Amino acid sequence: MSAHDLSNLGAGFTHEAFGSQAMFRVALKALSHPGRCMTVRHDAEVPQTGHSTSAALLLALLDSDCTLWLSPSLANSDAAAWLRFHTGCHLVSNAEQAMFAWVGAGDAMPALASFSQGSDNAPDQSATCVLDLPLLDAKARSESGVAQWALRGPGIQDVNHLSVDGLAVDFLAQWSANHASFPRGVDLFLASAQQLVGLPRTTSIQLSGGF
Repeated sequence: MSAHDLSNLGAGFTHEAFGSQAMFRVALKALSHPGRCMTVRHDAEVPQTGHSTSAALLLALLDSDCTLWLSPSLANSDAAAWLRFHTGCHLVSNAEQAMFAWVGAGDAMPALASFSQGSDNAPDQSATCVLDLPLLDAKARSESGVAQWALRGPGIQDVNHLSVDGLAVDFLAQWSANHASFPRGVDLFLASAQQLVGLPRTTSIQLSGGF
């Protein structure tokens, strides 16, 4: 990376430790309350490519021991250089090698089964994926193509509802298989421009006919 490239990268969090801790707490809260939309506020100077929410999340989660797979729109962008510079993470070209993955809005997501699933003895060795989406909403939406979900499982008192746009048509079938593989399986974060939703593998998702 040239000096010119470095000079164009955003500075990350104003206070690295405080910014990372605050973002990590948001991530834990999102996973503890699946389907709940968390509004994300941070002061990181993020790359131009990809959602700000996702960039700040990965800035907090990644370090030099982590491997990261990026979808095509992100892999050759300032986002790749920014994360590599600030976290020291190792970028990989194959999804199955990744501890973390970031899928840009509009990019095809690899099959969930292609990511590291962990094992019964070491489920923590599975991958965590961050997906940029155009819409996340805890309210019902009537727009064509917007999926309305009913979520159940640990961390949900009864049922949480969520409107989601931008996922593959077979996503719920993939997620059902992922959920059934517990304790193995992938954990997800869904991100819009300013919101974050956690989807741990313990969460069951079904289509809802309306809230």
